[in-house]
Formats: sequence, structure tokens, C-alpha cells
Amino acid sequence: MPERSESESRKLLRRLRDTLAEPGAGQERLDRITHLIADSMQTQVCSIYLFRDDDTLELCATEGLKKESVHKTRMRLGEGLVGRVAKSSTPINTGNAPAEKGFRYMPETGEEIYSSFLGVPIQRLGEKLGVLVVQSKDARQFSDDEVYAIEVVAMVLAEMTELGAFVGEGEALSALHTHPAMFRGSTGQEGTAEGHVWLHEPRVVITNPVGDDPDVERKRLHEAVEQLRVSVDDMISLADGQGAEQREVLEAYRMFAHSRGWIRRMEEDIGRGLSAEAAVEKEQSTARARLETVPDAYLRDRLHDLDDLSNRLLRRLTGQGTDTGAEMPQDPILVARNIGPAELLDYGRRLKGVVLEEGSVGSHAAVVARALAIPLVIHAEKITTEALNGDAILVDGDQGIVHLRPEETVTAAFRDKIAMQAAAQSRYASLRDLPATALCGTTIALHMNAGLMADLPSLVGSGAEGVGLFRTELQFLIRNHVPKRSELASIYSGVLDAAKGKRVAFRTLDIGSDKVLPYMKRVEEPNPAMGWRAIRVGLDKPGVMRMQLQALLRAANGRSLTLMFPFVTEFSEFRVARQMVVDEAEREKRLGHVLPSALEIGAMLETPSLAYAPDAFFRAVDFISIGGNDLKQFFFAADRENEQVRRRYDVLNSSFLRFIQYIVGRCEENGTPLSFCGEDAGRPVEAICLAALGLRTLSMRPASIGPVKHLIRRIDLAELRELLLAECRADHSNVRPAVMDWLATQDV
Repeated sequence: MPERSESESRKLLRRLRDTLAEPGAGQERLDRITHLIADSMQTQVCSIYLFRDDDTLELCATEGLKKESVHKTRMRLGEGLVGRVAKSSTPINTGNAPAEKGFRYMPETGEEIYSSFLGVPIQRLGEKLGVLVVQSKDARQFSDDEVYAIEVVAMVLAEMTELGAFVGEGEALSALHTHPAMFRGSTGQEGTAEGHVWLHEPRVVITNPVGDDPDVERKRLHEAVEQLRVSVDDMISLADGQGAEQREVLEAYRMFAHSRGWIRRMEEDIGRGLSAEAAVEKEQSTARARLETVPDAYLRDRLHDLDDLSNRLLRRLTGQGTDTGAEMPQDPILVARNIGPAELLDYGRRLKGVVLEEGSVGSHAAVVARALAIPLVIHAEKITTEALNGDAILVDGDQGIVHLRPEETVTAAFRDKIAMQAAAQSRYASLRDLPATALCGTTIALHMNAGLMADLPSLVGSGAEGVGLFRTELQFLIRNHVPKRSELASIYSGVLDAAKGKRVAFRTLDIGSDKVLPYMKRVEEPNPAMGWRAIRVGLDKPGVMRMQLQALLRAANGRSLTLMFPFVTEFSEFRVARQMVVDEAEREKRLGHVLPSALEIGAMLETPSLAYAPDAFFRAVDFISIGGNDLKQFFFAADRENEQVRRRYDVLNSSFLRFIQYIVGRCEENGTPLSFCGEDAGRPVEAICLAALGLRTLSMRPASIGPVKHLIRRIDLAELRELLLAECRADHSNVRPAVMDWLATQDV
């Protein structure tokens, strides 16, 4: 069969567009399309398979196979040649289908007489919708031109499926974005919320996938690309002096914007009959499909860059900006692939929750979500392709689960859970002004974690006795440049004002690892969590640390000041950092500034090594705060960003509790005040165990203070301590079962 000319390809797409424009139900359209493609391609068979669920494809229309097999023939993802095309998102082109690996013979279709097979995925921006197949009796491979033509047709089918052109009876022909869907991700911030979807970057909808005049479409493409190049150049100019990493990303954008191969492929797509925007999206879909199979992190980042650039180009071609005119719902839950800290803060407390396809438990977005006290679910894969603005959505941050367009029974159960939590919080409110004193008479100080001025009102509402951890990096992360000393001093002074005399422990800048400043050069490290971060950055680049220390000293303005250094691993690091504080205090005194009335300088114990520091260290620090999240990951060698391992290890593991007991003993021997800060401090069962082992100060998110206080006041910590020590002596690997059995006998 001779190769088809470009004009014949465009002719096929025009016929396809005209067919789609004819009135009729979804099944009628599919039947007409399969007939049209088989006739145009001069093949005996054309079939369309669509997904009826995530794992099952269904034959929905065919020309050439037995009609009675339609809606009856099904196969699993990866099964047969059709299933292989769907799973790999790549075409299969063979002249001898029965000899191909994985071939599955389906007698009900009557396809045994066809040798040639060409299957291409029907997909849109990484969302798998189905498979388009053509078959012939003669044993031959389809030409490159024919493969290309079918891919272009599949692209149009994907767009029309998205627009609801093939809705009919049965699961496979049901309308997209209408069924309930559940997404199982990971917990970024605990909490529950009910609301309606607000997409951070709404999808671009292409209503004209077929172009009439290729010259006009090429001109539209070139004009949009030129505008895009200018905007990227402008962004690079604005980024000058704001950090090498940001400029590196923008330079990658510029490289793609000037890529001849990218432009040529889109021009060829237009030549085959696509409109300019459909051509952009076809190449974008190819990049998205490649993303799923590329293991190299650098190449994945580059494909992400191309994906983002394609979105920018699509918005220029369609005129669909991020502001679509849609009105934000009263109870918005933000849904996005990812989001930066400044953008999330712009939404502020209007949001009821956040759901991300990407992100991490230590990401900037997670830090801000915790500061805003809103539930966050991360790794909710493909939710941005499924969700629409205004969809009902339930977010369970405790379990890392999202229900989109939930059924009434799910909503009712979820509301019951929220009501129970609200009732519990109401009960806890009555404890607000009471101490966390156990039945044995031991009192535990409960402090809160914070990172924004907006957190400080929770000091009163939660009953917190102070701020055990104020994260100072947020003021650095949300800017495109290093903040000025005067800006920081004003912020820190406002924090102390809002605290109204209660103790605030400021953690100095904790950057590196997963928290890279926009204007800071990224250091490529194989394991950044164990690399150049926190105090290591401050000691190697003392300018920023000294500036921050000056701002803290000035903010105190005669009041008490408490600060602590993060990620201290040995005494020498703390000794140098403490001397920097002393030096800056002397400098401030010489300049005539008022010094703090009292100055506490502490260290965060986040690595096992520091627990074995000399006694001189424990005497030199004014206090130690155990950073539970990092300490647990290093103790168990389990990266807390790795979902495969982070949930395998428990703070109530007897080995970890013995280690905590050792740290408590070192601090008691040297008279060093000790606290515990982290997620486990805010979990009631874990909190009482830490308190029973001798920790007298716990710092947590404000919402956790009530539940923790409630449990402490109802138990005997001395009795629990005896239980824990007995369990550890009995060589049980985990004390949780014994603790839960004991709690069942208590009046809690």
C-alpha cells in the first residue's frame, strides 16, 4: 500500500471532524468512526477499546470484527497486544500478530484471519483512555506515515472523549469526571476536611483539535512560540542575581523554547491536520508518557520543564489563562500537581485542605500547610486529570486518602468522623487553662510548633504554654531574595509581641535537604537529608546566620530570647555557633542596641551522634530539644520521604525508647533541660510514653495539645513507666500492644 500524503492525512481528520459533528449518541459516533478509519486506511478492521475501570479495557466499537463481541470482549491492562499498548503507552506495529509476545486469541471476535496489527494508545496528558487498533489480512507492517496518521487520529479521539463525545450506556462509555474516585496518597499534614475542588492550574480544554489550514496553524504556533520566548527571556532577566538554581531552570525553559526538534515535530503534527494547540498537546502527551518510564532524576526534571513550557504555550494559543473566571467555592480544597510556599500562602486560611500529586512530607508546601493547620495529602497520583473545579471532595489527612465526588454513604461516614473530632475538640477546650498533670502528680509542659505570625493566636486557643519551635525558614522560602535584617527583626519582634511574654524558641535557619531557597545554588547530593544542611550551611556560609542572629537580638529589645541550632551532630559545631551568638551580642552592645534580658542558647538533637557527646556539651547548652522526625529517620536508617520504609518503624519500638531513656539520663546527670518536638509528640499514645520516660516538655501542632493533655490527666505516668521498663526488659521489640492493653483498663 502506498504511503499516504499529508493532504490525505488532513482529509481523514476533516472527515473525522465532520463525523463527530453529526448528531447521535456516543455508540453511533464510535461506530461511524471505526467505519471511517477502516475505509480511509484501507484496512479490514478498525477497533476502539476504552477503559471501563483502571485495569480493564472493553471493546466498544469495531469495523470488521464480530459485532456481537462489542461490550463483551474485555482484557486486563497488559494482557494481549491491546493491553500491552495500553500499559506501555507506546504503539505496537507487527505484520504477524499471532507470533508476537503476549498475543491473546479471542475467538468471539473472529480476528484469527488478520495478521497485521497496529495499536496506538488513546491518551491525553498522561491519562490513559483506551487503544485504537487497525488490522489487515495481509502480513505486512504499517508504514511510518500510517502509524503517524493513526496516532494523530487517536489524539483527536482523546480530546473528544474528554469533551464527552462518546457518552453512552455501560461503564466504558460513561461520562468522564462523573464517577466517585478514591486516591490513596500519603499524609503531609494530619486533619480532615470536606469541601469543593479548586484547581491551582485548571486544565486547558481544546475544542478545535482539527485545523483547516496548516499555513494558518503554523503561523499561530510560531507567533505563540515567539511570545513564549520573549516571556522566558524576561523571566531570566528578572532572575539575575536571585540565585543560580532559579536561573538554571529558566535556562532549561529557554533551551526547550528554542528547540528545533520540538518545533519541527509540532509543525509536522500540524501538517498531518492538527490545530496548533492540538499539536502542542500531542507532543506534551508524548513527554508525559515518557516521564513514567524514565528512571533518571535529571531527565525527569527536564521532561517536567517541557511539560510546564507546553502548558504556557497552550494557554497562549487558547487564551485560557490560570484565571478562568470561575468563582472559588466557599469551602475550597486546593488540588495541584505541586505548589510553591509563596503561592500556597497567597491562598492563606481560605483553604480547607490541599491535595498534591507530588510533594513530600518535608516539602515547602507541607511546612506551610502545617503552619496554616490545614490537612495535606501528597502523592495523590493523577488527581489533577480527574478533578474538575467545583467537584465535591473529602480529604482525610490522617489516612492519606482523598474521596472525589464521593457517594452519599462515604460522605455520611466522613461527616460523622468530622463531627466526632469537633465534639472531642469541644471537650478539650474545657481543659485549655488546666495543667497537663497526671494522676501521679507529674506535670508535663505542652508547647506548640509555629512558623508564621498567623499561628500565634493558637497560643491562647490551644492552651499552649509557649512556642517550643518557631521555624524561621518560611520567611526565607517565600521570597525571591535574601530578606533584609530589618524585615526579619520586625517579624521576630511581632512574634514576641503576640506571645505576650510566653517562651518562644526560635530555630535558626534550617535549609538544605528538601528545603532549598529559590535564590540559593542547589548542591547536587546523593542523599541530601544527610548532606549540606541546617547548621552546616550556617557555619560554612556565616553571613546569613550572623544577619539572622542580629535580627533576633534586635527583635528581643530587652525581652528574653530563646534560640536553638538545628541538626547539631557534635560539640564543636555547637561551640562555634554559640560563639557567633556571643560575638553578635557584643557587637550589638557596642552599637548601643538593647540586649535581651535573658538569653537561652540550645541545640536540637536530631542525630544519634549528639547523644554521645561529651558531658561538656550537655553543660554548655542551655537546653536540648529532640527533633523527633529526623532522629527517628536516622536511628532506623529509614528516609522519611520514602513511603516504602518510613511507615515500617515506630517510635514505640523498644530500641528507640531505650535510646530516648539514655538521652533523658544524660540530660538529668548534667542538669540539662530537655524537650521533644515532632509529630510523635502530638500523638497521645506516643506522647504519654515519652512523658513516662522522663520528658517533661513536649512541642506539637496546636490541634494536638487538647487530646494529649486529656490523656495525660487521666493516667498514672509512674505506672506507665514501670510497664515500659518491664516490656523493654522482656525483650519485646515493640511496646505498643502492651500499652494499648494497659490503656484499655484505664478510665480514658
